[in-house]
Amino acid sequence: MNGRPTPFDELDRKIVAALMANARTSFAEIGAEVGLSSTAVKRRVDRLRETGVITGFTATVRPSALGWRTEAYVEVYCEGAAPPRRLAEVVRGYPEITAAMTVTGGADALLHVRARDVEHFEEVLERIRAEPFIRKTISVMVLSHLIQDSPEAGAGLLAPEDAADVR
Repeated sequence: MNGRPTPFDELDRKIVAALMANARTSFAEIGAEVGLSSTAVKRRVDRLRETGVITGFTATVRPSALGWRTEAYVEVYCEGAAPPRRLAEVVRGYPEITAAMTVTGGADALLHVRARDVEHFEEVLERIRAEPFIRKTISVMVLSHLIQDSPEAGAGLLAPEDAADVR
């Protein structure tokens, strides 16, 4: 061993796991679970935030309650070699795109899209296709989530035009 402190140890892993399971868990509850005082847990959480291990705290919400009733994944194929930086600039302009990544395989990127309904999705898809460097797209609509508690099953933004449906 080199004597330097480990930046992310087993206690940190347990604290992060507890926060991922329920970000509203108190430092005292986490401390009791991992064998630390609430003050020690807070110091560790502060350090994990400062070093970028913990990037934020969120609430996971049923997308339909926020107006998002349609969901799809869109493969994007570009003309030539579109740099990831250019793709990132474009997708940031679409509130309907909840995740975007470059991928291996035939497609250049994969987009996770939420929309109010199929008509809204079609309009978003047409805007994406109108980007000058997009050659084609292939879409796959989501029918149901098999793992309900996954981050992809929740939503982070309200759908435009106050289209909330709280069924």
